[in-house]
Amino acid sequence: MVNKTSSLLRKKSTQTEIKFWQAVRNRKLDGKRIVRQHAIRFEFEERKRFFVADFYCFESKLVIEIDGGIHEMQKDYDTLRTHIINYFGIKVIRFTNEQVLNELAWGLHELRKELTQELTL
Repeated sequence: MVNKTSSLLRKKSTQTEIKFWQAVRNRKLDGKRIVRQHAIRFEFEERKRFFVADFYCFESKLVIEIDGGIHEMQKDYDTLRTHIINYFGIKVIRFTNEQVLNELAWGLHELRKELTQELTL
C-alpha cells in the first residue's frame, strides 16, 4: 500500500512540486540526494502507519514539504505530523506554493542551510 500511495502521488505531482523537483533532483543541491514522495514509516498503538513526505533527504534526515491551499485547512494535522516526524529524529522544513513559485532561489538558499545543519529539536 505504501509503494502504491507514493507512486500515485508522484504521478499526480502539482506544478509547484514539479518545479521544486527540477531544482533539486539528481543531486543538484550541494550533491545531496533528495527523493520525492517518500514514506516515513512508524508504529503507533501497535499498528504500522506512515506519512508520505513530499521530499526527503536521507543524508540530512530532512523532510521538505510544499504546502498548497489545503494546508490552510489542516494546520493542526500538519503540526501534529511534524511533531511525530521530529520524534523519530527527522527535521521538517516547509515552503508554501507561493514561495516555490515566486522565490525559489531564496527557498533553495534556506534549504541549503538546513541540509548542512545538525538536527536540533
